[in-house]
Amino acid sequence: MPKGRGRAARTGRARTPPATRHPPSAPPRAVPDTVPDSGRQDPGQVERRDPVAVDPTDSADSGQDAGLGTLDYLAGASLAAAGLLAALGRRRRRQLWHRAFGRRITRPRDDAAQAELALRLGADAPGSRMLDIGLRLLGRSLAAENRVPPTIYAAHLSPQTLDLWIHPPDPDAPAPWTAHDGGQVWRLPAHEGRMIDERALADAPAPYPGLVSLGSNGEGRVLVDLEAAHGPISISGPQATAALAALAVELATNRWSDRMRVTLVGFGEELTVIASDRIRYVGSLAEILPELEAGAGGRGAHGGEVLTGRIHGRAADPVCAPHYLLSAIAPTPEEGRRLALLARKGVRTAAGYVIAGEVPHATWNWTITQEGRAEVDALGFDVAAQLLPRRQYRALIDLFLATERLEGEPLSDEPEPVTDTPSVEVRVLGPAEVVGPPPMEEGRAVIAVEMAVYLATHPGGVHPVVLGGILWPRGVQPVVRDATIARVVAWMGTDSQGRPNLYADESGRLRFGPEVRSDWMLFRDLVRRSHAEPAGRPALLDRALSLVRGPLLNGRPRGRYAWLAADDLEYNVTASVADAAHRLCEVRLARGETDQAVAAVRAGLLLAADDEGLWRDLLRATHLTADPVRLRAVVDALHRRAASHPYGGGMAPETEALIDELLPSWRMRSAPTA
Repeated sequence: MPKGRGRAARTGRARTPPATRHPPSAPPRAVPDTVPDSGRQDPGQVERRDPVAVDPTDSADSGQDAGLGTLDYLAGASLAAAGLLAALGRRRRRQLWHRAFGRRITRPRDDAAQAELALRLGADAPGSRMLDIGLRLLGRSLAAENRVPPTIYAAHLSPQTLDLWIHPPDPDAPAPWTAHDGGQVWRLPAHEGRMIDERALADAPAPYPGLVSLGSNGEGRVLVDLEAAHGPISISGPQATAALAALAVELATNRWSDRMRVTLVGFGEELTVIASDRIRYVGSLAEILPELEAGAGGRGAHGGEVLTGRIHGRAADPVCAPHYLLSAIAPTPEEGRRLALLARKGVRTAAGYVIAGEVPHATWNWTITQEGRAEVDALGFDVAAQLLPRRQYRALIDLFLATERLEGEPLSDEPEPVTDTPSVEVRVLGPAEVVGPPPMEEGRAVIAVEMAVYLATHPGGVHPVVLGGILWPRGVQPVVRDATIARVVAWMGTDSQGRPNLYADESGRLRFGPEVRSDWMLFRDLVRRSHAEPAGRPALLDRALSLVRGPLLNGRPRGRYAWLAADDLEYNVTASVADAAHRLCEVRLARGETDQAVAAVRAGLLLAADDEGLWRDLLRATHLTADPVRLRAVVDALHRRAASHPYGGGMAPETEALIDELLPSWRMRSAPTA
């Protein structure tokens, strides 16, 4: 493949966006069949390091890291953030399998909580979905036409389009893809991607699992296909290890791959906590090279076999199953020669190798500069690199380690004064609503409602400067913050005594007055009263659960309410609602009121739908109605939900065991038919 476009490629000047540039006209160059032994190490090659001494995040980026926070890196890695949130959701769901009554699942703290905030803020779930189902649809369409899929060596994902840079050029792109630039680019518009039926592609294989983000050009994400290099990729520069860590995290969690292996050499042993099914760690290249060589010997002779095998669903074929190697340890001359020989045919295999340092006969050379630029001369790229430096890497690992704590934490129970005659009510147990003030114009209502929600769920008050950082995590001008606060103060109006419903106290903290109430505040008060009043417990718990209208802050706009990640609210609400429903179910069953018990559990599931303890309560209560049709309907609904849950994970073993006990025939009926 020709080198980059002259001086601009070397100096980092602004260049034509990948979405509109003409891609290089030749495929990646192949390594010669015979690779000479380089003998002594090249003086420019990175010195071989002991794997124990290699910190995957200990790059020469400390100066830049000090000036940029967690948000700048993790929120900027939009596709990786989407994959990480999905993986985190699966781990949290398993935590809920073990949640005990009166406890909540463990919340991450400090930097780990900030890491989750950044992930929520930056995750591009729609983009990840479009990349995933767009590629799967492409593979299925090509398979239906018995065509060999083209080599995709790079992609550009923006809010408007997904562009694939292909070789050789082909003007015949299957609909809804369209060909551009003489067939060098295949494009899927975002509106077409949103119309694709995801369920219809549930069994479609992933044809290009090696696509991974290199960085951003300001208009979208630039991805490269590790397999398209047809050989080793050298990665060097002051921030090479931070770039390797980012590559590893995205490969471990992306949704546009199926079965794959990622082997990390000399770094990232901790990443197995994120995706143990995909990632493994070895201490040296010497440990993994024999396996790579044995695997290469059994692969097909031409690259079309890999892609055609995938699109026709032969994922179990070793020719098609991808294996990617990321090494923070530079190879010895002999190891470099062996790596180059893995690609001696110069064709696609289901493998990719990204190696730190100067690698003899590397097909691509990536340079990650001190300023955080990723330069790939062979492809003509110069983009803002996707990086995961030391502090952010550690915070991410701590975030996932918190999900391994299955014992949970005690629920907090701090009494709060509750008014019976509110002039303003802030509702969070379902879609966010503010009842009482007059309607606000739509463009300003979103931030105003979020401010009201935060203040109503933090009755101790908050300083305006702190509130600004919470509601505008990427920063806001003081004049904008103060104008917004003044607008919300006016919107909230006054109470029955003429006092402002929102005011600043003597310490300067913003807080609500005594006639502002939240449904969460009332819920907690009713539950507390139910403890002290056994005779009135059913009525009080019924009233509390009647406040639940759906998931917490359901339908909140994308990118808003990111502060929930570092707050107790989400954890306390979910556990408290589930506990209240469980307690009321037990009271109703003790009185022989099975239908009311079922209704109590269903009220709790409106908000705490992932709490498996509640589902087991529903199974028991429905079983006691002595209506096998109702029980079968609950079992079928639970089975469908587990199979299609966005975070996956199936059902808790205790739930499956209970179904086996109450309805032994369920497995036979739910088993797929031939």
